[in-house]
Amino acid sequence: MILGVAAALVAATCYGFGSILQAMAAADSTVTARLDAVLLARLLAQWRYVSGLSLDLVGFLAAVVALRTLPLFVVQAAVASSIGVTAIAARQLLHARFDVREQRALVGLVVGLALLGIAGRPEHATRLAEPGPLLLLGSAAVLAALVVTFTRSTSERAGVLLAAGAGVAFGVVGIASRALSVPSPAVHVLGDPLLWAILAHGGLATVLYAAALQRGRVTTVAAITFSVETVAPAAFGIAFLGDHARAGLAPVAVVGFALTVGASILLARFAEPVVPAELTAGDR
Repeated sequence: MILGVAAALVAATCYGFGSILQAMAAADSTVTARLDAVLLARLLAQWRYVSGLSLDLVGFLAAVVALRTLPLFVVQAAVASSIGVTAIAARQLLHARFDVREQRALVGLVVGLALLGIAGRPEHATRLAEPGPLLLLGSAAVLAALVVTFTRSTSERAGVLLAAGAGVAFGVVGIASRALSVPSPAVHVLGDPLLWAILAHGGLATVLYAAALQRGRVTTVAAITFSVETVAPAAFGIAFLGDHARAGLAPVAVVGFALTVGASILLARFAEPVVPAELTAGDR
């Protein structure tokens, strides 16, 4: 239990600081509204961007460790709470200001995570029945079609759909990580569709979220993504993976989950990458 909670908090911290470091690196680069291989190469040459990516990797591995023993509704909410870490880092490093509502959201975030930590029952997931793993992997094709279809449009409606797709992709990563069982010898895991579902949806989530941010308001995009990537996997875990709260503490888990997700949504503006003035709203 202690290891799982600690790993979830490490994941939130790494994701939060990773986001702010990547934002600072992006602020030092000239960006365009389209994917730019030269821009990516310039970013990869910056220590802040590489450090941010490295923290994201550590955060992902920590989240996987947490998912080995904690329910999805605890870990996904903790990952979403990384926006609180980003907000605090933005205040210290980028001199961002909090309004009263955001100050209260940070308090709610801490309280919500504490309640989830108390209510979450540590246990391994129930094996996902067939053809569940194949369906999770196959959903990557549906999301890839979403990328192809809606990245051709620059409308806010396309941004909303891409944000929802990003939430689904992030959610599938969490579900597959929770359900994945590493066999002995470990090399046999290469034949598990869940491993490939994690890799495919991880890449798709990154592309979908970036494309959504180019087309919609960051508060809308982040709120939709946070909601989908936390609520849908939580429901899936309860329905199919045997996730439950401790006996008699289900109401505590519900309140903690609602507080954490709601506070993350209120802090959603801090999910916005720092974009130079060259990229105007008309370019998106």
